[in-house]
Amino acid sequence: MPTSKQPSASTFGASRSTTPLSSPSQNSHPKTPPESELLTSELIDADRRYIWHPYSSINNELPLYPVAHCDGTTITLEDGRKLIDGMSSWWSAIHGYNHPRLNQAVTDQLAKMSHVMFGGLTHRPAIALAKRLVEITPAGLEHVFFSDSGSVAVEVAIKMALQYWQSKGHTEKSRLLSLRGGYHGDTFAAMSVCDPDTGMHHLFNEVLQKQLFSDSPPCGYHTPWDDQYLDNIKNQICNHHQELAAVILEPIVQGAGGMRFYSPQFLSGVRELCSEHNVLLIADEIATGFGRTGELFGCDHANVSPDIMCVGKALTGGYMTLAATLCSTEVAEGIAAGEAGVFMHGPTFMANPLACAVANASLKLLLENDWQASVMNIHKHLITGLQPCAELTSVAEVRALGAIGVVEMKESVNMAMLQPLLVEKGIWLRPFGKLVYTMPPFTITETDLTQLLNALYSALSDYENL
Repeated sequence: MPTSKQPSASTFGASRSTTPLSSPSQNSHPKTPPESELLTSELIDADRRYIWHPYSSINNELPLYPVAHCDGTTITLEDGRKLIDGMSSWWSAIHGYNHPRLNQAVTDQLAKMSHVMFGGLTHRPAIALAKRLVEITPAGLEHVFFSDSGSVAVEVAIKMALQYWQSKGHTEKSRLLSLRGGYHGDTFAAMSVCDPDTGMHHLFNEVLQKQLFSDSPPCGYHTPWDDQYLDNIKNQICNHHQELAAVILEPIVQGAGGMRFYSPQFLSGVRELCSEHNVLLIADEIATGFGRTGELFGCDHANVSPDIMCVGKALTGGYMTLAATLCSTEVAEGIAAGEAGVFMHGPTFMANPLACAVANASLKLLLENDWQASVMNIHKHLITGLQPCAELTSVAEVRALGAIGVVEMKESVNMAMLQPLLVEKGIWLRPFGKLVYTMPPFTITETDLTQLLNALYSALSDYENL
């Protein structure tokens, strides 16, 4: 391993006592101007030199766009260009950016404490947030475990399910059943329940726990119902229930695995099958929670209650990283009655007061406004505004549900070609695979949404002709 950054023995010997603290060592890096003084090109060069972005190579040559500031639904770049945000910062900034009430919540909490350990201590923001989450989530979810990110919330959910069955003396129930086309995060247990073939984590298949997978729901959201749509997952549960700890799925919308929308009756059917065969149901609501689909939670479309639910992303309105895993009293008491007597997990920054405070403010802001009318108005504009894209020869399908609009291409997009076209048109979208999609903030105006969708069509038209 390289040792260039390791101190020599003399560093800790007599020579250290004779060297003034203010004197730079021979190996110190040359001074660079503060980042506020760097040109845009210098910022990009420094980024490429030091930073590893998500799902990218250190040799990444895809375009980068330094951001100067954000306000409302506008992203302003360092070079002065303004972009309409169609991504809500990966679906989290539902109120837009720089919202005065969310800013104030962070400022007020910062004056009290930014963080305190959650072992043996508690605080008002966490208590208020847990209470509110229990009130607004499906019935029966009575206990809240906070964590730092969506992936960790899924890890916690899986761990809860496994520890529950261990505590009940059913150690054979140690596997999970997931849906193909699903995505649940990037950590190891979460990766194991993502699609093993077409998902982003197939490179790790040999080292991940071997889980079970059912076909993606074969029905669209509005597809007339036929009981045979449940045949595949019914067979899986019937044949493997003795070894199944839980079924995990994304309710109604399979997000990063393909942006597929499926029937609420499919979700109801899975709930019934899990109850019938003594298998827990985990609902991953990290992407679907807090109104994105047109209901407060995806489970609300089918009026079902899972045994365990994960929330994250929009929980804090996009301000800070925070997630939570909720469970039923049956699951919580089952774990408590086991050998350990406690749930075996505890993140250092669990229930961070700043994050909990802004989450409380975000939920209050969401619930006191007619969020559902806003989402359905976005839905209406997505339906009409995306239709021209369906006429392009490179497009396979367009679809929308709630504040989610999807253009599915026939072939995987070339990001190096398409991303600059989108920026040139004044919009920020981040395509992946075959999907060019938008999940705008709920606060987007009709004018901006119309401009966003017109620019998307224009960019795809230009892309098709390259």
